[in-house]
Amino acid sequence: MLKGGNGGKGNVHFATATRQVPNFAETGELGTEKTVILELKLIADVGLLGFPNVGKSTILSRMTTATPKIANYHFTTIDPNLGVVDLGDGRSFVLADIPGIIEGASEGVGLGLKFLRHIERTRLLIHVVDISGSEGRNPVDDFKKINEELKNYSEKLAQKKQIVAFNKIDILSEEDEKNVDDLTKVCEKKGYEVFKISAATGEGMDELFSRVYDVLQTIPKLDLEEKSEIVYYTLDDEEDDGFEVHREDGKFVVTGKQIENLMRKINFSDYESLAYFHLNLKKMGVDQELRRQGAKNGDIVQVFDWEFEFEV
Repeated sequence: MLKGGNGGKGNVHFATATRQVPNFAETGELGTEKTVILELKLIADVGLLGFPNVGKSTILSRMTTATPKIANYHFTTIDPNLGVVDLGDGRSFVLADIPGIIEGASEGVGLGLKFLRHIERTRLLIHVVDISGSEGRNPVDDFKKINEELKNYSEKLAQKKQIVAFNKIDILSEEDEKNVDDLTKVCEKKGYEVFKISAATGEGMDELFSRVYDVLQTIPKLDLEEKSEIVYYTLDDEEDDGFEVHREDGKFVVTGKQIENLMRKINFSDYESLAYFHLNLKKMGVDQELRRQGAKNGDIVQVFDWEFEFEV
């Protein structure tokens, strides 16, 4: 919680026997300011996970009414996109296209941390792999690197359930079949189910998402909830009854929190308000300190942005 500034005094407060209707009043003090960054984490049932350009956006556009930008270059998707998968018969769930993760994402490389935070709020991951290796990368290495990034970021994230989608089987060559065999063995060893799909042609998509829906029914929605701790922040009281006077460029410079607060309350275009200001400086001992430091009639006294001639 931030501390608000004290309110100013109305003109009635300054009424005296000789000044029954004062023309001035105090303005309120400024409150404490603090910059706060709020972070929104998307909530989705299923997140599409994988390297850039493996076909996540194409999957989202085919299975939902979402219209993500699709292009043949890395980081086409720079913000997560959401869509609702409707399988009919009342079977539906929210699918998120998470922008591509790259190696080093857990250490903040690229926009990795931003993307990984969104994955935290999903219940199930579809790990999309370009099984054709069309990007010149090895699918097995891709799979291992992505999972390593999840582990480095959060052990809880690394334990999140995954279904692996071998995408781009429509452009798979005979030479690439080894990729299928090698990655299948790795996935089976980890207990991950594997589906061969083509986001471009739709092959295997119905089977994949029917299975995704079934698996979701086994994952309690309570897993999505995060315990929130309410923390109240208080700032130290910075009130300072003191002031300082020093010489600078031939002038006497007066500083101090109390002086600053007083100046905020003064209307310098009003004579009575200005007189009130000088009276308070005397009460604070500013005049006495100026004389002690050798101030004479006509010397310039600077109080923040204002300058005055000193009078003994």
